[in-house]
Parts: sequence; C-alpha cells; structure tokens
Amino acid sequence: MEVRAKKSPSAGVPIVVGMMGERRPAAGADELLEAVEDVADAVFDGVGFEGKPGQSAVVTTSSRTVVFVGLGDEVDAEGLRAAAGTARKAVDKAEAVATTLHEVDVDGALSAVIEGFGLADYRYQSYLSDPEDRAPLTLEIVGAPKGLKAVAADSASIIDAVALARDLVNTPPRDKAPLDLAQRTTEAASNTSLKVEVWKTERLRKEKMGGMLGVGLGSQRPPCLLTLTHSVRKPKATLAIVGKGITFDSGGLSIKPSNMMETMKADMAGAAAVIGAMIAIAKLGIPVQVTGYAALAENLPGGGAQRPGDVLTARNGKTIEVINTDAEGRLVLADALSLAAESEPDLILDLATLTGACKVALGEKIAGLWSNGKAPTDMVSSAATAAGERVWPMPQPADYWSLIESDIADMRNSSSSRYGSAMAATLLLEQFVGDVPWAHLDIAGPAFVSKAEHYIPKGGTGFGVRTIVELARAMSS
Repeated sequence: MEVRAKKSPSAGVPIVVGMMGERRPAAGADELLEAVEDVADAVFDGVGFEGKPGQSAVVTTSSRTVVFVGLGDEVDAEGLRAAAGTARKAVDKAEAVATTLHEVDVDGALSAVIEGFGLADYRYQSYLSDPEDRAPLTLEIVGAPKGLKAVAADSASIIDAVALARDLVNTPPRDKAPLDLAQRTTEAASNTSLKVEVWKTERLRKEKMGGMLGVGLGSQRPPCLLTLTHSVRKPKATLAIVGKGITFDSGGLSIKPSNMMETMKADMAGAAAVIGAMIAIAKLGIPVQVTGYAALAENLPGGGAQRPGDVLTARNGKTIEVINTDAEGRLVLADALSLAAESEPDLILDLATLTGACKVALGEKIAGLWSNGKAPTDMVSSAATAAGERVWPMPQPADYWSLIESDIADMRNSSSSRYGSAMAATLLLEQFVGDVPWAHLDIAGPAFVSKAEHYIPKGGTGFGVRTIVELARAMSS
C-alpha cells in the first residue's frame, strides 16, 4: 500500500469520513457531508445508517463518492482502525481511497487509520488458479499531517508482519513442514538484522528437547526449533517470546474427529505471530534485546508416534506423562520455555493455540491471559490494549495442580477433568519458566476465525503480532 499526503482528495477518488452516533459528523466530515446532504439522508435511511460502529454508507453524486463509516458515541484508536477496515471493504474495488479519519482527536489516530486500511486490503490467493488482479492500494491522507512519512513507514512494517503471519497460518499443511517453515522464515528475515538459527533433530537431541522430539515421532517430517534474535547495543530490556508451532495437528494416536482437523493448519499461529513480530521489531529498530523461539513440529499418528502412557523428559529435566497425545502443544512449549528461561530475560511471553476450553470461554475475538504475577499481566494487558488486540486475564489457581498430578512422573500432560482444563494446561507451562516473569496468551479463538470483520479476514488473522511489538516498545521506555 502506498500512502500519500494530499491537501485535498484527487478527482474521482472515494473519500472516507467518520460519523459519530446519531449521524453527527466527526472531525473532517462536515464539509463533505454538506456537499452531499441532498442525497445523504435518503442513503442513510435506506441502509439504516446511524453512525454506529461497523456501519457504512456510500453516497455517490455526479462529482464525488463519499464513504461514511460509523464511529459510535466514543471512539479510540482501535475504533478508528476498525472503521478504516470497514471503509476499505465498502469500496474494495477502488485502487485509491482518500480519508479524513485521522483528524479524529484520538491518540495514535494516524497510525491506526493507516493500519486499518492496510490490514483490510489483505487477500490470500496463493492457491487460486485465477487470482484476482489487484493493484496496490493508494491511500491519500487529506491535510498532509506532520510526521506522516515516518508513521506510514512504521505502520507498513506492522502491516507486512501481520500479513506474513496470516500467510503462514493460511498455507496448507502439506507445504509447511517444520523445516519448510524454518526455511521460509530464514528467507523472510534475510533483509533484516535478525540472527536466525535452526536446531534440527541431532541438535534437539543434544540439547535434551524431549518434548519436541516426542511430539515429532509420528511424522516423517522432523521437528525443529527456530530462533530469531534481535540484538541491540545497550538494550533497555530483554524479552523472550515463544510460539507454539504445530504445523498440523491430527491429534496423534489420540486422533481428532475429521471435522476437528479442518483448521489444524492454524495450530502454528503462535509461532507465526512470533515470526512476524520479530521481523517487525528488527525493521523498527526497537532498542530491546528480543529473542523469538518457534517450536515447530507436526503431530501425526505414524508408526513411531508417542503413545498414551509414555513419559517425556523436557529440557529442564522435569518429566511429563503423556496421557493424551492431542495435548501436544504444551510439550513443545515446555522445551522452548525452559530454553528461554535460561537467559533470565526480563519477561517471557508465549503465544499458543493451546486449548479449545479457552475458545469456549472467550469465543473467537478474545485471547486468554495467564501469568505468574501481576506485573506480567499488567504489561501484556497494556500492550494488547495499545495494539487493539483483546485479551482477558484468567486465574492461575494453585490448587488446580491436582488436575495434572501423575503417579509415575512429575506431571501429566492432560487434565483429569474437562472442567478447568485451560488452567491445568497453564499450570504445566509454569513449571518450565522458573522464577522468570512470564505470561501466556491462549490465542485459540482469535488466531483463526470463521467470519471476516472490518480489517480481520476469514482464516488466519495474525493475532498477537501487534501486541508483541507494542510490548517491546513499552519495555524500551
């Protein structure tokens, strides 16, 4: 997407303006509403437009097209981001769009508007025999605000990173074996300062990554650990981010029903978010030392697959009895979290499509947030709010440990009860971070959605990329 500063919109280009509740014009909308007022009310009445969030109305006259988008009675940066996405969908065939949405008096309005248009312009067409021929969108920012060039460049890094994460999630599992995904990431990071390292099978054995090796036993395509390091001189802080990267999850020998496998190409969405965010952090030059870990494996029921009843030893020496081979994400995370904790960063954040229970509790739009302290919860919650990604703090009750007690190992990988199973999973993860401040985001709901909305596409969403970047920015200050 190309972003241009314009004192006035180019001729023939649709103009996007905001409307508050009860059809009250937002900043930058008065003159345009007045210019089309002869036909606007009839259009508004015809489509039921009241200025509510998610609403849009396209008013066309002989001289111009104005797209009105609802902002509601109160609006924040995320509301502007969503409104920009709604507007883009309303004129999705237009090759250029002008807007005054950035004039709304909200912190971060300019970047939110640019992101909303850019994220909404995403299409995944890699496997279409006749893909739609789309020219890159030209976005005209009316009024030529100061600092536009820098804001647009930063926003482009975010948009590209989210698009990469979406692409990785949407890629069919046949074409993203763990080593394939590592190679694709290496190529994507080649024009950045990131240091990329791939631990293959022999290195995993040497490094005692028993969880990753155990999960990968059932596939002919071996697991690997991908690390990406963003190094800076005199870093303001150190951050580790860990992503679950199950490139396809059949459930292993505890095999899933076929309809539950249909979206399991998305079980590596946590790793995709880590990959996208690391590339964005490097491009933005955030002065924080950040290491990303993507634990990549394919969970299949091949002849060598791990069995219910097996015991695995994770990197930190703790043992896990495998009760359910479909609870595999926590096994690969156990190794990656143990490794991340060894460098004692200021914070570890992991992201995983970990439990269906979290999705049942919070739906497709909100991620569950667990941590081992108030400070990590507050840091991640604030970053997610700033990024416009919704998370909800969840309890971490110590007495739920009984759900994963094992008779023969340090713990079992699956809860003894269907009730509280999301808490049981996070209690297991906590055993692998030691005393390091840690937070966990269960992104099972928002990482892959069944219905498109404003700037969010159907399928892979790239959820978590923006939160990670905002977290790194916050830690830099």
